Amino acid sequence: MILGKIVPYNGQHCETTATGTLLLQLGIEMSEPMLFGIGEGLGYIYWSMKTMGLPFIGGRVKPDALTENISKNLKLELSVKETASSQKAWDNVKALIDKGQLVGLKLDCFHLEYFTKPFHFAGHYTAIYGYDDEYAYLVDTNQQGGKVKTSLKSLALARAEKGSMSSKNLYYTLQKTNESFQLDSVIINAIRNNATLHINPPISNIGYKGIHKTGSEIIKWFKTSKDVEHDFRTTARMMEKAGTGGAIFRNLYRDFLKESYALLKLEKIGEGYEAFVEIASLWSTVIDLFEKVSQTKDINYILEASELLKVLSEKERMAMVNLASL
Repeated sequence: MILGKIVPYNGQHCETTATGTLLLQLGIEMSEPMLFGIGEGLGYIYWSMKTMGLPFIGGRVKPDALTENISKNLKLELSVKETASSQKAWDNVKALIDKGQLVGLKLDCFHLEYFTKPFHFAGHYTAIYGYDDEYAYLVDTNQQGGKVKTSLKSLALARAEKGSMSSKNLYYTLQKTNESFQLDSVIINAIRNNATLHINPPISNIGYKGIHKTGSEIIKWFKTSKDVEHDFRTTARMMEKAGTGGAIFRNLYRDFLKESYALLKLEKIGEGYEAFVEIASLWSTVIDLFEKVSQTKDINYILEASELLKVLSEKERMAMVNLASL
């Protein structure tokens, strides 16, 4: 069963691509920056544990929250299901597709056969629009090929993988409700909510405080790393190319503010956009410095990145304080 006339969402980030594809089936079409913004998607986390190969630097809200926020703000019904049974998980998804329903999946992209450079990341999202006796037919990001396919066996492994950010064969659907939304108020509320969360992090390794903390932690990381070249090259590429839209999601948020200002003409949103033009550029500089560290193993690049992260922490705090007061 393969659903016809499915339009794949044209996206760089996995969750906005998967959820955007489901929204297109409902007749809701928005740019990726707009989806990211109304999903209150901007965030930051620095996470390091002894069991991890290297620290994780992320620039968005936690997995699942983006789609939850999009559905809440657009007055949609989000149905999220999990099960420990791989067979039941597949049977349930098949039944939805047979009814003509696109389904979002959360899985570990390591097992997906169309990934040319597989790596373990259990917070990856795709939309599934069909299957046959051998393959599942998915929508993934532009860089992964858009409309793609992977074997049913590989999909089952990807959905059932355990580890950080994983879920038990999670799948989700979106449906319209009797309620409607006003995009102007949705944008303003989403900006306020996102800004408020960013400047009031619950722990010190999240939000603007997490950025400042990273400035100190990367020096320790450099000095204790067993493979500086691998660690900082991998991190740089995750921050720039692994579905972030560039500059650890700051490019997407910058473009969301630009689009929002064009619609609403509110001065504070315009100021936020100007701030994130600079912020995104500075993040690109940090990423470049990480690349140089991986190439040279020169601590001076780490020291430069450390100071720049502390500057970024304050710039993001000030930009979000302004946006929170909309």
